[in-house]
Amino acid sequence: MPERRTHDYHRHGVTSLFAAFNIADGTVIGESHRQHRATEFRTFLATIDKTVPAYLDIHLICDNYGTHKTPPYPATGR
Repeated sequence: MPERRTHDYHRHGVTSLFAAFNIADGTVIGESHRQHRATEFRTFLATIDKTVPAYLDIHLICDNYGTHKTPPYPATGR
């Protein structure tokens, strides 16, 4: 039987890890955050945008992330 969580479950000390992997050279861009909200995800996207050269395309795969729960952000021009 899988473990269940109640509606008032709190993440006591658990952090969220956001990571981006460059398959060409094996480098990883990573950040850990104390909360798991759209704000932290947006911060991570800004980190990727600063780190990756502008001439390269970025492809995102968001697995098990509740992106549908937040209003969309305006385009960053990238």
